[in-house]
Amino acid sequence: MHTMWKGTISFGLVNIPVKLHAATENKDVKMRQLHKECQSPIKYEKVCPVCEREVEQEEIVKGYEYAKNKFVLLDDEEMEELKKENTDKSVEIVDFVDLKEIDPIYFEKSYFLSPNEGGSKAYVLLREALQDTGKIGVAKILIRSKEQLAVIRVYQNTLVMETIHYPDEVRQTADVPNVPEQGETVEKELDTAKMLIDQLTTEFDPEKYQDDYRNALLELIEEKKSGDQVATAKDKKAPDNVTNLMDALQASLDKANKSGGKTGKKKTTAKKSNTTKKSTASKSKAKKNA
Repeated sequence: MHTMWKGTISFGLVNIPVKLHAATENKDVKMRQLHKECQSPIKYEKVCPVCEREVEQEEIVKGYEYAKNKFVLLDDEEMEELKKENTDKSVEIVDFVDLKEIDPIYFEKSYFLSPNEGGSKAYVLLREALQDTGKIGVAKILIRSKEQLAVIRVYQNTLVMETIHYPDEVRQTADVPNVPEQGETVEKELDTAKMLIDQLTTEFDPEKYQDDYRNALLELIEEKKSGDQVATAKDKKAPDNVTNLMDALQASLDKANKSGGKTGKKKTTAKKSNTTKKSTASKSKAKKNA
């Protein structure tokens, strides 16, 4: 299992070296968007709408939009410095509470905690203390540049850290539209609803539940794979160097012919001039000898 973080859990004077592992995984069936004409994957490029061109990664800076089209610019150095000030690679348990006191709406993501080198004894100590008291630890941790509130509890003999939302991250129920106020309920209808709930009440067994849509989608994909309903993306067309070379050669030839004609006339004129000069010189020499 991949280790995504290493640090320590601390409560009181106890420090436990631990490793953090993702406890859950996303099993959504991911689809790619293809060009209908040639079945090639569509590319998403970073384009500036003002400059009307693609932007390279080194040209991009971070900014916080505090008002419409108004940004506070933050450079990477400032962000890194701030991160260093708040990163001490530790999970500090600040309180112990009952799990039932935390509403499930606060829970975000689960991580397994395993003991790092030299941490087994302290790991077992915390695990057994939590089991015996029935408590969970409330802690803080910095993950991926965000300070997270978290709880540490025992799950099947393993310590689990659950990140939870801060209170200001949970929206107010008063903002939910069209929620009816307390109304009158017909007693017979209420009794029937309670009876139905009693009939359907059972012990929670997570193994009995499955993603029917995902299973059906995967079956459909397998059927299409084994049939003829598959597509192969075409390779990107390379520049036609042969055509370009022929064009270049033809252009060079045309240019040579044009310049060659002019040069030929010059050479011919020069040759005639030289012949005339030689002829005149020969005649002069003959006269002198006579």
